[in-house]
Amino acid sequence: MMNSKIIKAHLALLGAASMWGLMSPMGKAAMEAGVSGLSLATLRMTGGAVCFWITSFFVRDEKVPPRDLLMLFFAALLSIVFNQGCFTFGLSLTSPIDASIITTTMPLITMVLAALFLKEPVTPMKVGGIFLGSIGALMLVVGSQGGAAKDSNLWGDLLCLTAQFSFACYLTIFKKLIAKYSVFTLMKWMFTYASICFLPFSYRDVSEMVNTHFATEVWLEVGYVVLFGTYCAYILMLVGQKALRPTVVSMYNYVQPIVSTLVSVILGMGVFGWGKAAATLLIFAGVYLVTQSKSRAQMLAEKAEKTKES
Repeated sequence: MMNSKIIKAHLALLGAASMWGLMSPMGKAAMEAGVSGLSLATLRMTGGAVCFWITSFFVRDEKVPPRDLLMLFFAALLSIVFNQGCFTFGLSLTSPIDASIITTTMPLITMVLAALFLKEPVTPMKVGGIFLGSIGALMLVVGSQGGAAKDSNLWGDLLCLTAQFSFACYLTIFKKLIAKYSVFTLMKWMFTYASICFLPFSYRDVSEMVNTHFATEVWLEVGYVVLFGTYCAYILMLVGQKALRPTVVSMYNYVQPIVSTLVSVILGMGVFGWGKAAATLLIFAGVYLVTQSKSRAQMLAEKAEKTKES
């Protein structure tokens, strides 16, 4: 049986994945209206930094030693600068379907990195779960587009893949550091570092954007990306990351295509048929298998128990 902390972590990741699932169409719509990929990425970082600093004034203050501040800088590079920057640029060059398909690679990358850095076991159940989840996600994405891949771009696809690899590295390498501090302490410093890294390269683009007259719906799309796709989603993601293994966290990437599909059905842009129902079941079956697979700590505990009995 899962305890309340684990259930809370799963619900938090489900919420984060849902918000990120809506972010791709929202961000793409804003960029098609004239918002540059560089401007949107910068607004995510600076907007996120402002939101987290404001929130930090209302929660318990934590002292972060210089060494951990330096480590948070490198964590920010992987989880925000390279991840958000590469994905946003990639999305501006390639099609949303390509970007969605490429996000399905993260659990596989995370599993390999967790095995290398954290010595997490690569069990048949874990491999099977990732396989089922990836098949389900691909069925949803490709099926919703009729197998088409309009406006595909090799460089855009490679940038989206780099974003997945970067975030998988972050999930694996900085798990222990993340467990030490609260969500708001971590995020206020990481988003501040990310903003400092990005602003020198994007100041001109952002200035032009601010002086451009966009329709209200474009600003609402940008607002969604900053407030929900960044601020709220990162809070929920960290809540889940503190309690669950990196591979389990990454499996929630597969929820994003489900959200996109449901939104298209609700808006009358698609039909939820047997194929999509089967794909959804495959995704949740994959998440369940990975969740139930044994961690390194569990295996060591079982080995120690057997040693005592013998």
